[in-house]
Amino acid sequence: MKRSGVTEGFSRDKIVNGVRKACQGRPVTESDLAVLAQRVEETIRATGVAQVDANEIGLAILEPLRELDEVAFMRFASVYQGWESLDDFEDAIKLLRLEHEATEQI
Repeated sequence: MKRSGVTEGFSRDKIVNGVRKACQGRPVTESDLAVLAQRVEETIRATGVAQVDANEIGLAILEPLRELDEVAFMRFASVYQGWESLDDFEDAIKLLRLEHEATEQI
């Protein structure tokens, strides 16, 4: 379900096309994008809900994209989450750094 109220069927191709733009110039293959789209679909289907807001699909993209490529994640998140200032980018970078430090300590 889109913000406008229009209902569309889920499409892996839409996921791949949306994420592909964020991945331009990054070391991400078409196979990587296909796997990401599959993970997003599995996450959405696991909710068991018949209709899902487009916003929920966007949120489901964020984590697998972060794991795939952090620069692409930052690009996608900046548009998807509507970042408006350098502070928004700085906050996201700080969070990524904290996550790196936490995984290094494990």
